[in-house]
Amino acid sequence: MSLTLYYHPLSSFCWKSLIALYEAGVDFEPRVVNLGDPADRAAFAAVWPLAKFPVLRDEARGQTVPESSIIVDYLAQYYPAAASLLPSDPDAGRQVRLLDRLIDNYIHLPFQGIVSERLRPEGQKDPYGVDQARGKVRQGYDLIAPMIAGPWAIGETFTLADCAALPALYYADYAVSLDAWPGLRAYLDRLGARPSIARVLSEAEPFFQYFPLKDG
Repeated sequence: MSLTLYYHPLSSFCWKSLIALYEAGVDFEPRVVNLGDPADRAAFAAVWPLAKFPVLRDEARGQTVPESSIIVDYLAQYYPAAASLLPSDPDAGRQVRLLDRLIDNYIHLPFQGIVSERLRPEGQKDPYGVDQARGKVRQGYDLIAPMIAGPWAIGETFTLADCAALPALYYADYAVSLDAWPGLRAYLDRLGARPSIARVLSEAEPFFQYFPLKDG
C-alpha cells in the first residue's frame, strides 16, 4: 500500500489527519506509534527525526509529510477523493485555512497546555498558567463561534476546517465547557454524527482511560 500514517488513536492532532483520510475514503496503512517504547520511537524517528505524529509516508511519490494540516493539504492536492477538503476557489480556500489556523492556535494549543499542567508532578503545578490557558480557550470559542457559516465550518462542504474543529472542540470541552456557546455545541454534535468522525472516536475509545481530563 502506498500510504502509511504514523499516529496514535488518542492524539488530537492525529485525529485531523484520520478524519480527512476516512472522509475521502483514501486507502492507507495505519501504523500506531508507541512513543513510550524506545525501539518504536527509534523506528519512527528514522522516518521523521522529530518523532512527532502524525506523519504520512507516500511510498509511491517518495514523500514524507509531517504536520496534520500539511497532511490534509497534501491529500487534497494529490488524491482526487480528498480534493473538496481544500476548496479550489481562492476565497473559500483562504477561509478554510484561516479557520484551521485559528482553531489550532486559539483553542487546540491552549487546551494542550491545560493537559500538560495536569501531567506535571506535585510541586510543579502552575494554576495561574492554567487559568490563562482557559481564558485563551474561551477567547477562541468567542472568535470561532460567529465564523461557522452553516452545517459545516464554511457552509455545505466538509473541509479541512471541520477536520481541525472536531479534535479541538471535543477535547477542549473537558476543560472549558461549550454549554455557554450553544452554536458551537450544536456544531460539535453535528460533527460527532458524521461517519468519518464517529469512526475516529470509536477507535480512540479504548485509549480514553489515559486521557488526563477524562475524570474531569
